Amino acid sequence: MPRTSRLHPVGTALAVLAGAGAAAFAYGSLVERRAFTLREVSVPVLPAGAQPIRVLHLSDLHMAPWQTDKQEWVRALARFQPDLIVDTGDNLSHENGLAGIRAAFDAFDGIPGVFVHGSNDYYGPQLKNPLKYFRGPSKRGSSTAPRLDDRALTAYLEGLGWLNLNNAAGALDIRGTHLELFGVNDPHIHADRLEAIPGALDELRENDPYSDDAMWPADEPRSERPTVTLGVVHAPYRRVLDAFVTYGASMIFAGHTHGGQVCVPGFGALVTNCDIPRSQVKGLSVWRHAFRAAYLNVSAGLGTSIYAPVRFACRPEATLVTLTASE
Repeated sequence: MPRTSRLHPVGTALAVLAGAGAAAFAYGSLVERRAFTLREVSVPVLPAGAQPIRVLHLSDLHMAPWQTDKQEWVRALARFQPDLIVDTGDNLSHENGLAGIRAAFDAFDGIPGVFVHGSNDYYGPQLKNPLKYFRGPSKRGSSTAPRLDDRALTAYLEGLGWLNLNNAAGALDIRGTHLELFGVNDPHIHADRLEAIPGALDELRENDPYSDDAMWPADEPRSERPTVTLGVVHAPYRRVLDAFVTYGASMIFAGHTHGGQVCVPGFGALVTNCDIPRSQVKGLSVWRHAFRAAYLNVSAGLGTSIYAPVRFACRPEATLVTLTASE
């Protein structure tokens, strides 16, 4: 009698799962990781009657010099003519990553901008077990983590005319609205100095020529100036978001989470790499604290670690945020 062999049901199931996993990894690495997307949202935070302000929010490029497709895509965003660039860090992912950042950002020279750093602007990536992210936020890495040239990055971004908001505050006047902006260095590596922000804001306001009584004639009432306060941070830890709301931010920009990077359709992100709720791991939401609130935009970012080059159900993105007048 001829003999026929049959696969055991368990073996069949394992083979199907292995094949599906390989297909998903190939799609996430070869297709979705390069499917750059521009998300557009409107946020009503400006004073009544104010002109809209178009803000291009960039984050987590994790740039390596050979990533020319990402560089070209980012450079092309200049065609949207943003009024302001907000860069929430992790621009680098390689010791020569600044060359790629220059290729991407040179197109924005002359456009007002602000920036803060993320941990990967100081330390290069290292190979890690991805399962460790389920135990909690990642660590900075060992003492063998390659040191990146954050000073050169800072000098380049400041050379574009962008304000350095690492534990600092600054101001810009855009389309008739006065913007007060403050930020902190990366909380993920405990580089934030939240206690410095109130003093920085006080100094900013005290040195504002608009607040000088001498510029106002005694017989002329001081006119009100439309002012909006924005907060900028790389990693959106709860303690930082709470403090930003307390300090008067109407809107907060953040990155770091990669939107989860690998998500389950219908469920969402599996991890956040910080303590923000999974429901707010990416996109526009509202952050509430102590009977106050601020809009929060968390960018899913445009890159990945060069050691984890995959995204699934979470496309790389930049965000065009249009600030509009509130009713």
